[in-house]
Amino acid sequence: MTPHASTTYLLAGGGTAGHVNPLLAVADALRAREPEASVLVLGTKEGLEARLVPERGYELLIVDKVPFPRRPNAAAVRFPVAWSRAVAQVRRHIRERGVDVVVGFGGYASAPAYVAARREGIPYVVHEANARPGLANVLGARRAAGTGVVFEGTPLRGARVVGMPLRREIVDLDRAALRAEAAAAFGLDATRPVLLVFGGSLGARRLNETLAEAWPEIVAAGWQILHAAGERNEIVDSAHPDYRVVPYLDRMDLAFALADVVVARSGAATVSEVTALGIPAVYVPYAVGNGEQALNAAAAVRAGAARLIPDGEFTPDRARQEVVTLLSDPETLGALRAAAEASAPAARAGTAAVVALIDEALGRSAR
Repeated sequence: MTPHASTTYLLAGGGTAGHVNPLLAVADALRAREPEASVLVLGTKEGLEARLVPERGYELLIVDKVPFPRRPNAAAVRFPVAWSRAVAQVRRHIRERGVDVVVGFGGYASAPAYVAARREGIPYVVHEANARPGLANVLGARRAAGTGVVFEGTPLRGARVVGMPLRREIVDLDRAALRAEAAAAFGLDATRPVLLVFGGSLGARRLNETLAEAWPEIVAAGWQILHAAGERNEIVDSAHPDYRVVPYLDRMDLAFALADVVVARSGAATVSEVTALGIPAVYVPYAVGNGEQALNAAAAVRAGAARLIPDGEFTPDRARQEVVTLLSDPETLGALRAAAEASAPAARAGTAAVVALIDEALGRSAR
């Protein structure tokens, strides 16, 4: 069976960029392959999807945000009614739009979507970005037609490693061709190595505080630094030509084109994109949460493509000892780069692998 014009896909997820970006990557791939098909997105009014999905040209169907209760309180008492209403909302969307398959990426929209799909008798597929899965996907994977994960060892029933669906601007990025333009955009020298440091749109205090003290030694080792410190950072720009501090990077493609080494948090999307581009990295996992960021980085570290420094240990002294030493050692850095480049091709295949999983759920043969 091959894709046909009447196919209607419902992609569910949102809340954060970690859920929305892979969803949109798969949506774009489906739309490119089947222009006549209907690709719909299910999300909440509150999540990042409420802005990003319409901007990308997709119709957003709304479901109520119903967090799972974590403790016995008033919200827990209201949960059964709110949950039933959310599932009913999705079932109505499925019937009215003639949905053939649901694909969930985690987040508040996914859990009711899985239940609704099962009750409506249509297949659903689960994709989990983090090495430690969220509750919605743990529950959804139990009866899914297919479950794809980014990292080996992710504890989900029936999980298959498919990788992270990535934006075309990352998958198709020609770093060498863009390097001169990127250097000009950030006021750096394209002929000299660049360390890219970032910690998300709001920055990462640990990274900022450490770089604020350790940057002179990095520059003295012959490196330039491009540091996205976050919109709420308190770093005072040094005005040194080799240490560029910016609030955020609205052209991440240019930043990646310029990066010879990355120092960053290890969210699933960051690890996947850096790996896909073959850039060696030093990851400093965010210490708050359930520890998934350290697990996200584990495969890259095992492959020899990255180093990991725990958040509490990423001090100026540790940065001088480990990061500066690494940047000053061409042989060790070369081995790290070679391992990163070897890991890149597989990391770029996530979108196609998820689309193949969807085809399997629909009973289609591989294309």
